[in-house]
Amino acid sequence: MKIKNFRGFEFIILWLVGTVVFFLIPLFVSLYYSFCDVNINSEKTVCEWINLKNYQYIFFTDEYYTDYLIDTVVETLWKTPVVIIFSVFVAVILNQKFRGRTFARAVFFLPVIIASGPVYNIISGNIQNIGNEHFSTLFSSDLIGDLMRFLGIYDISEKTEKIIMSVSDNIFSIVWSSGIQILIFLSALQNIPQSARDVAVIEGADAWDFFWKVTFPYLSPLFSVNLIFTVIDTFTSPANPVMNHILSSQSEWNYGEASAMAWFYFILILIFIWISVHILKKFFGGDSDE
Repeated sequence: MKIKNFRGFEFIILWLVGTVVFFLIPLFVSLYYSFCDVNINSEKTVCEWINLKNYQYIFFTDEYYTDYLIDTVVETLWKTPVVIIFSVFVAVILNQKFRGRTFARAVFFLPVIIASGPVYNIISGNIQNIGNEHFSTLFSSDLIGDLMRFLGIYDISEKTEKIIMSVSDNIFSIVWSSGIQILIFLSALQNIPQSARDVAVIEGADAWDFFWKVTFPYLSPLFSVNLIFTVIDTFTSPANPVMNHILSSQSEWNYGEASAMAWFYFILILIFIWISVHILKKFFGGDSDE
């Protein structure tokens, strides 16, 4: 029995080593760095313990970090429920039988396959900075204005154009961020037994009643999963200003400040997830003390 147990560990030994070396050690090192003034030279890394000065700096001296945090939290507060509702809506549609259903499913799941940072930046229209030159992407920031002029709409105010661009960017972001959630909800919809549909037809239930009495209960257990995934995905998006600010600070060799930013951001995400899950449990009548 002991030999068999040891052989079981043989299968996960590489994973354990990788977790310790590439995750746990850097995790605790970054926590230590957040309380230090880190100086890296050609010989070694020098860490001078400075208590909470890095945290004081990011909140009281850094002119961007707090604003970026507020913007990210506000975006997450409105984007998370919208993505969840949109995912349910699309999943219900894609669960129906119609011509081109396979193609439609592939279109909505395509962002999951190609959703890397550079691809997202190119498609969403961000300007790529390489060296001292600026390269505008195919979906440039003036695309909306060009489209309006092509349609014969001229003399539009700059404010109105910015509003339209903001709305189009938000729609793109919601659709781009919904692939996994749609797939998860779709898998739950396909598990609804045919007998439940037959009973609903016999009882004379319309589509609205069927959704709330049959479909919604089947989707309910997956709301927590999709909620957590959406929150984390929004907080770690390639377009997230906090993430970009942390990476920018790190690239400037400010490891102490970057670590403090990252750790506070990590704790904020955990608190946000905890609150969201408990609100969701209250909404569905679950036990919030679990």
